[in-house]
Amino acid sequence: MNKKKEKSFDAVKMMREIRDKISQETINMTYEELKAYIETRIKQSGLKPIGL
Repeated sequence: MNKKKEKSFDAVKMMREIRDKISQETINMTYEELKAYIETRIKQSGLKPIGL
């Protein structure tokens, strides 16, 4: 018998929402604009990219 557990947090739904928001913000950006956007977002987050 399969019992589905009710989720209090849906990671897939959250990831899709984040991806859709970023897609809307970057839809008409050139490569250089997108690169600057990513660099700015990384700096704002305070996270250190892997490998640097």
